[in-house]
Amino acid sequence: MTNTFEPLDSGTVPRFAGLPTFMRLPVAEPSQVDIAIIGVPFDLGTTNRAGTRHGPRELRNQSSLMRRVHHVTGLSPYDRARVADCGDVIIDPFDLMRSLDIIAAHYEGVRAAGALPLTAGGDHLISLPILRGLAKDGPVGLIQFDAHSDTYDTFFNGSRYTHGTPFRRAIEEGLVDPKRFVQIGLRGAISNASNYDYARDMGVRIIFIEEFMARGIEDVMAEARAIVGAAPTYVTFDIDGIDPSQAPGTGTPEIGGFSTREAQAMVRRLDGLDIIGADLVEVAPPFDPSGLTALTGATIMFELLCVLAGVVAKKGAR
Repeated sequence: MTNTFEPLDSGTVPRFAGLPTFMRLPVAEPSQVDIAIIGVPFDLGTTNRAGTRHGPRELRNQSSLMRRVHHVTGLSPYDRARVADCGDVIIDPFDLMRSLDIIAAHYEGVRAAGALPLTAGGDHLISLPILRGLAKDGPVGLIQFDAHSDTYDTFFNGSRYTHGTPFRRAIEEGLVDPKRFVQIGLRGAISNASNYDYARDMGVRIIFIEEFMARGIEDVMAEARAIVGAAPTYVTFDIDGIDPSQAPGTGTPEIGGFSTREAQAMVRRLDGLDIIGADLVEVAPPFDPSGLTALTGATIMFELLCVLAGVVAKKGAR
């Protein structure tokens, strides 16, 4: 396959030079590529510490440190699929509901163009409109790496659309099949003993961090794969699933999370699933002047990109 969508060669153009794009890739339209990397600079759903609207820009900057070839598989995603930076979704920062409609329409267009989206958020509410745009053929499976369930009902006396509610809305709207939904890494004190009741009642598989640590990566990911099966599945990775000692720049940090190494190993075990898209959310650069969290996020995005490139290779690049 002839591929003109290659990252800049760091041996020719230094990493600190040139326009910042995801993975130093060219800019293109979704209709031109197999995998569209997209930014959604949005934090209107944040309940406390804002700043994730700046996530996509800093993830682009830190992604300049990514290289071409995965050191474990020996494969390059750019040899298996056409990949490009397809820009940002331009939301309305003064209107949450209108912004959700804008995001959903954008991803409906990405789906119609035939590209698999890899998204840089943005707070976790963006997963809801992304699913609205992608899940047009019926509910999909969902694998969620996160410290929080995000299946709560309302906040602040009735607000139904926050970064703590997207997957409850997604289940209610028929976008996600709760029996094919697994959450990995949940932890931390909760505001009410009933906070997990809805997810449990709907059949969502919740794997708290204590169970994850007791069972290990191989066993947990084997179960996750069995839960979603061979049918279409979406993957969402909240950076706060990782322990804040390694990813401090996020709005709702929870100590006691999994490590960056464990996160990489889990994402690699998604290979072979029928993944229709993925996102990396909740990077808030104002809380991380060192850039470590965005570097971590960009690295997880590269891991997700390699998995998506495998989906393309299996189905055949266009």
